[in-house]
Formats: sequence, C-alpha cells, structure tokens
Amino acid sequence: MGISRPSRPVLLTASAAAGTLLFTALTPSGASADPAPRPVIRDEAPLDSPDRAARAPESAAERALDGGGAGAALAAKGRGYPREQRLPAVPKNPADKSIKLGLTPYHAIAPRLNRIQGIGDRVSVETAGRSAGGHDLYLVTVTAPESARETARQERMRDRIENAPAAAAKDKALKSAYKAPVFINNNIHGNEWEGTDAALKLIEKLAKAKDTKTRELLAHHRLYFNVTMNPDGRIAGTRENANGFDLNRDFITATQPETRAVRRIAIDKQPTMMLDLHGYVNGTLIEPTTPPHGENYEYDLFLKNSYANALGMEKAVNGLGYTEQKDGVLPAVIPFRDQQEGWDDWPPIFTPQYMPFHGAVAAHTIEFPMQVNNEEYDSQPAAELRRRSAINVDIAGAAMKATLDYARGHRASLIADQIEVFRRGATGAKSVEISEETVPGVPGIGPEDVYTTKFPRAYVIPAGKRQRSAAATARLVDHLRANDVRVRRATRDFRLGGASYEKGSYVVDMRQPKRGIANVILADGRDISDKVSAMYDISGWSLGRLWGASVVSARKGDPAAVPSRAVGSAARVGYVAPRGNLRLRLDDPREVAALNSLTAKGVSVRRAADGGSVIVPGSARRAARDAAEKYDVAFSATKARGKDVVRRTRVAAAVTPGELFALREMNFDVVPVSTAVLNDGFDWRKADVLFVSSGLDRAKLKPAARKRLDAFLAKGGGFVGRGAAGAALNEAAGLLPVTAVQGNGDANGVVRVRNAGGPVAGSGAGYGFVYAPMWFTGLGDGVRVEQAYANGKPLVSGHWRADASGAGGPADAAGEASVVSGARGSTRVVLFGTEPLFRGHPKGVFAQVGRAVVGVR
Repeated sequence: MGISRPSRPVLLTASAAAGTLLFTALTPSGASADPAPRPVIRDEAPLDSPDRAARAPESAAERALDGGGAGAALAAKGRGYPREQRLPAVPKNPADKSIKLGLTPYHAIAPRLNRIQGIGDRVSVETAGRSAGGHDLYLVTVTAPESARETARQERMRDRIENAPAAAAKDKALKSAYKAPVFINNNIHGNEWEGTDAALKLIEKLAKAKDTKTRELLAHHRLYFNVTMNPDGRIAGTRENANGFDLNRDFITATQPETRAVRRIAIDKQPTMMLDLHGYVNGTLIEPTTPPHGENYEYDLFLKNSYANALGMEKAVNGLGYTEQKDGVLPAVIPFRDQQEGWDDWPPIFTPQYMPFHGAVAAHTIEFPMQVNNEEYDSQPAAELRRRSAINVDIAGAAMKATLDYARGHRASLIADQIEVFRRGATGAKSVEISEETVPGVPGIGPEDVYTTKFPRAYVIPAGKRQRSAAATARLVDHLRANDVRVRRATRDFRLGGASYEKGSYVVDMRQPKRGIANVILADGRDISDKVSAMYDISGWSLGRLWGASVVSARKGDPAAVPSRAVGSAARVGYVAPRGNLRLRLDDPREVAALNSLTAKGVSVRRAADGGSVIVPGSARRAARDAAEKYDVAFSATKARGKDVVRRTRVAAAVTPGELFALREMNFDVVPVSTAVLNDGFDWRKADVLFVSSGLDRAKLKPAARKRLDAFLAKGGGFVGRGAAGAALNEAAGLLPVTAVQGNGDANGVVRVRNAGGPVAGSGAGYGFVYAPMWFTGLGDGVRVEQAYANGKPLVSGHWRADASGAGGPADAAGEASVVSGARGSTRVVLFGTEPLFRGHPKGVFAQVGRAVVGVR
C-alpha cells in the first residue's frame, strides 16, 4: 500500500477557525428602489417564447449589484491581449490593517497594478466584480500577447473542451495551441493577507522576465490572479467580508458578490489548475486532503494531478530553508499523505472543492505557517509580525511558482484530463474508483479514500400540481443556470422514469459536461456518520431538498426524448389575479419579502384563516402588481377577507451575520442587538419582536437592562428563539414551559421533519437543516408542536453521531419536537431547534422564520 496513514486520527488545527432574478432599479448607492410599474407577467411565459433564453446565467441586476464584472468581460469580447485599463485611484486609508504587517494596503494595489501594466505587453487587469463593501475585485491576466483573432480562437477551443469533449480529445490543433488556464485566488479570508503580496510580486516578475522558461510558460498558458477576493476583510483585519460572511463557506449557495465573481471566473476561464492561499497552519498545509472525498468529483483525475503538484510545492516550500529552530517554521504537511482525517474535501463550499466541477483537475488550499492575525496581531510587536509576514509571502510565492512549473511541464496531460472530466459527464460514464492502479504514483490509497456516486439519468423539477412552490422552482432553476448546468423545459406533458409530468416542468439531463455540480445541487447527499469521526465543516447541503422546490430523481428513461427546449433562466411566475381580493402564500422568502414591502407601503394586509397566507384587498392591486414583478411571486384570487391586520414588523435581532442577512433579504426592518447594546440602554420602542440566536445572555444584563427586556416581553413583545441561546433566554425569562435538549454539537446535515400544518411550518417541504441540533421535551400546557424530527432515521445526509456518552444522536431526536410555539400571557413565542437560516442553505425554510416573526407580532 505504500506510505500508510497514522493508525489514529491526527486532526489539524488552524489558527483561525443566489442566483435569483432581481427586478429592481438601482439607486446610485446600490440600494434597491421600487421599480416603475410594468405589466405583470400572467401565469408564466409562453413555452414558445424566448423565455430570456439568451440571457447569461446571472441576471443583469445581479451583475450590477456585484459591480459590473461580467459586463466588463462582455465588453472585452472581440479584443485580444493585453487589455490594459487604468484602474481608478482608491483613497488612502491609514487604518488599513495590512500596513502594520508591512504588506500592501488595498489602496496601494491599483497604483501598483497600473504600473505593472506599463512594463510590457503581458499583463492585463480588469474589474471582476465588487465586494459587499463596495471595493473593486482585481483580476489580472498574464499571458503572451494575442491578437483579437487568436483570442477568439482560444475561446472556441475552451468551448470545445467543455461542450464537445469527444471531438476535443481528437483535436491535434487544440492540443498544440490551447493555452491551459491556471487560476490563483488570494486573500479569501481578509485577515490571511500574504497571498496578495506574493501574487503581486510574481505578476511583476512575470511581466519583466526575459528567460526562455517564462516565455514558454506564457506562450502556452493564461495565468489568472484574483489579487484579493476579500478587500473588505483585508482592510478591516477580519476573516469575513463586510456582510459578515466567511466567503470560503459560500460557494454552493453563492450568497455574496465576491463568491459570484469567482464563480464567473471559474465558468468563463475554465482553469485546469488553481490555488487558494490561506493562513495559518504550521507547517505549511498543502492539499490534497484527508477522507471523505467529494463523491461527485472525477477524483482519480483530480488526485493524480493534485498529489503530484503538492509534492512539487512541498519541495519548493521546504527548499526555502526555513527551520523550526531558526525561524519557527515546521516542514510542510500534505494531509492526504500525513493525516488520517479532519481536513476533508467533502463539502463543495470551499474554493478548491468547488473548482473541479468547472474543469480544474488540480486544486489546493495552501495554509502558510506563521500566524499574524487575531490575538497575535494585537499582542506581537510590529517587527515580529513583519518577520512572520515576510516568511509567509516567501512561502506563498514558492507554492505559486511550483504550480506554474507543474503546469508548464504537464500542460498536455492537464488539458487531456480536463477534457476527460467533461467527456465522462457528457456520456454518462461511471465514476472511477481510486486505487493505486487507477491513480499510479499516489501512495497510501486505501478503502477509506473511495467515494463514488451513481448519477441518476435525470432530475425533474415538476410544474403544476406536483410542485410545492413555483417561486422556489424559479430560484433553483436560475441557480442551476448560474452554475452552468444545462436545463430544459418541457413543451408538452410527458413521462419519464415511470412518472407523469406536466408541460412546463424543468428537466436536467445528467448526461452533460457539468453533471458533477448538477448532482451537488440537486442530490440528497449521503449520511457519512459511520465513515469518519470528525468533519471540518458541514456534511450535508442538498439544495434540491432545502430550497423549497419539489425535485424528483429519475433513475431510468430518456430525457432527450422529452419534448423540450433549452432555457437560459426560469420562466417568470409573477401573477396578479384580475379580480377579487388577493391571496399571497408565505412558503418562500420572496413571498415574505413581498408581504413586508406591502406593509411598508401601508397596505392593509390581513392574516388568512389557514395561517400560511395573507389576504391583500383588491383595492391594493397596483401595489400587488409592483410586488409581483419585483419579487416574482403570485397573488391568486380569493373571496376571503382575512382576520387580524398584519403590520410592519420591527425586529430586534441578536443573531449571526448570516441570519441578519436573511432577515433583511425578507425585507424585515431589523436592528441588531446584543448583551452590550441592551446594557447601553436600548430603546424597546424600536422593536415589535425579539429574535435571539447568538450574542445575548440575560444573565449578563445589568439590572436596568434586564428590567427593560422583561417589560418588553410582558407588554406583548414577541419572541423568536433559535438554538442554545434562544432556548436559554426562553428559560431565563420564564416563557414557554419546555425542556431544550442539546444534541451532539458536532452534528450537521439535512434532516426529515414532520410539519404540523400550523402557522409557522405549514405543510412545509418535509426537510430541514441542523447544526448542533436541538429538540424540545416536557412540553407544558399551551405549547404547540409546529414541527418534529421524523420517526426512525431523521438524518438524510450529513454527519450526526451520538456523543461520547452515547446520547445526542439522531435516534434520540427521532419523533421529538424541533419547532414549538405558544404564549405566556400576551407574549407569543416560537423556538427553533433546527437551523432555518443557515448560510443560505435552507432557503425553503427561511419562510418559517418569516411566518414566526410575523406571527408573534
């Protein structure tokens, strides 16, 4: 078996821990504004209409919000290289956290790139997008000059590799002339700075170099550098962007503009290799990773190249001569070879674990060794921080240069392997199990490394009666298209895999080049609880189950025989009934957003008797038309008048950044609070509802703050709690009589649930998401079970074991209440034991929180 792994787990510890169409006008500041009224599309676009099929996978409004990067790329069509542009100056910011480290502050990057562009004819710079905080993202291309004709030829070859892989494999001209792309992504975590500086040094060196090796490299490759993916965090010294998101957890959901920009680079540039530069793990960590390995990769091709390149990077990094005794630097580590588990590539949320689905056959996270962030940044003298940063820049540069050496020496096989990835997808080939025979040259491969999947023949996203949510369907289809997945829409009723479907249903034929990402998005996933003892991050993520649309897997049948046409985006679902009062379902976050837009305008909306919808008077049809167009939701006709009036809800939220983002996405009027904010004298007249999941501990409130909180609740202020913090405040304030039971804190995944049909969960989709799951027992009088974990085996996919004591596992949670509601006096309460707003993953569950917040008002 070659080199064996340790017999016991060796866990590495780091020092630091959607494609929805937006019909909005943009104010100069980038904020949304109500659009001018336009005719509402009734029912759906005719099946013989263009259906916006010519639209690229991302909408124009998304591109505008992301900073126009895609527009810049479109403007570059018909041009060769170099494509020099003068980057605008950025005001100097003496508070930029990189300055203390002797590194390049964000405001100095544009002037330096402008200077480098003037050195010769190899370097081009474009703006790939804009960060959440409004900073430009700089994409640098380094390559030998190309005429416009040659650039067009390169694009045709790139397209041929993906869309005609069998022909590309036989194309001798392509093999000879195609410039194999390499992508280097830097500074995705804002307080892991040094990749940016190493990239700038390398770009300048490549611009000046006259040696044969460099000329050969640039003649046969395009090198792409995302100089800083997270300028917000770089400036502020934070891991997250300005929205508080960890961008290296965002790739499958793509909630943030920075992530969408890199997704666009992945699709448009189609790199054969990529690096993602991080810190800080000593010694330098160089992927490939430990098990479990993503089951949707062509992992044999990926591992072959990634492991060989890792060896080259290891040699280059160790060859710099840094030692533990002299410098505090340990030798480099390759987790696949050196560790048993704990640094996996199972979830597609990280950059190198996402890139293979767009053709990368080598992709790596690199963690340089010398910590300079967090407590070290504050406690170490500047001279020591600069010494460490210089070492990290040196190591990052060595990894980059070794990767370029590998690309230059293996160009033909990298291109061939990328073609093979797409060929397997297009032909429906079986996954290849890795072994020392199928991946020669990689020692230590064992059964613990084998992860494959059996792809279905197709997925169907039904229309009509079999579809739970048309709004969720549109979002999911647009997300598939944004990820370059081919989708078709049936022009007639049809049968597939033994089931009947209505005209207008969407079909995803899994014989397509990017079947891997299609399966990542739509498949249930796998329960891997028995495979490894620990996971680095999430283990389940099925958007096919969590985004609210009904999705059916077809194992048999011929989707090519379905009468259909290709779509560029989902059909509009916006509709307003021409007569009568109007019913708006609240099953989707866009529907909740539409409700909140109406109440903000003073429309007299009332609760429907079913608890899961609201009634809009026919007199407000114009406002409903605006909401239907802006949020792409349907208002059906009803004779009902509704009950209580739904008023604009103001939410005081002690929540995570992701939850805050989701609440605002649903148009709630939100003010963030915390223990500190309440102790400073928060004015409760600004809030109708308190939502707590993080950062608020009643025991740490000053007596006056505790008294004001209790008075708010006693006077009828609503309360929504999630997780341990929400349950703790519920108990401390003496609200619902329940016992909160904490499951294994390491558990996470997609779970089956039973919805009780009440005002919070409604009929639901039958799925939820958990992260450190909780459930409720000992339910007292007046407590209603809104949702419960399914009996038997609630976990669909993910990693959920009992803890060391044998408790806290899915068997203990089965059948228990996961969401409860009730009242204490005039205070209405909802408690969640699930994670209904987790990082954009359970979009189809967001509305449960929306309904809870509105319901406790």
